[in-house]
Amino acid sequence: MDQNKTGKFIAGERKRKALTQKQLAEMLGISDKTVSKWERGGGFPEVSLLLPLCRELDITVNELLAGERVAEEDYKKKAEENMMNLVKEAQESRKKIILSALVAALAILAALPLVIVAGALEMETWLRCLLIGIGLVVVVLGIIIACVLDRDAGAFECPECHERFVPEMGAYIMGPHTITKRKLRCPKCGAVKYCRHVLTK
Repeated sequence: MDQNKTGKFIAGERKRKALTQKQLAEMLGISDKTVSKWERGGGFPEVSLLLPLCRELDITVNELLAGERVAEEDYKKKAEENMMNLVKEAQESRKKIILSALVAALAILAALPLVIVAGALEMETWLRCLLIGIGLVVVVLGIIIACVLDRDAGAFECPECHERFVPEMGAYIMGPHTITKRKLRCPKCGAVKYCRHVLTK
């Protein structure tokens, strides 16, 4: 699913209806910043807003997902393409999550022998410090790569307003977390809650 294409389509259909971003936002009960974000390709409408948005713009959900008007004869084909794109996006996100776990595990496994050797064998102090330092660098780099992969896999969903978003790296790293949730501030409603990690944006 191409968010930029969908954003341009939303903007075009809004203008065709002679609506401002603020007017469309008021109809949907959201902020005009959210509409602006969609139109710039910086996000996608949450599931609960798909039908109301389509109703206001006189388009179908299929057309919204495709980012273009769909002729009657192409409707089924486009619906199948959209479904396949959603499945593909979820699969790619799942692969990133698995890869992030593997990278973190491999980094720890690679660093562990260095630390064990540094602690168990007789050696110069500088060499011991060097081995421990290399081990720490390997672990830190592995965790950074794992965090980048995990953060970019799908999005996080606010339990209050159901906005899906990708957090800033600082907020992601500092947020307390469980296996499937992370405490983050929602950019839409401002709530600081445990947001569920979802596979699609």
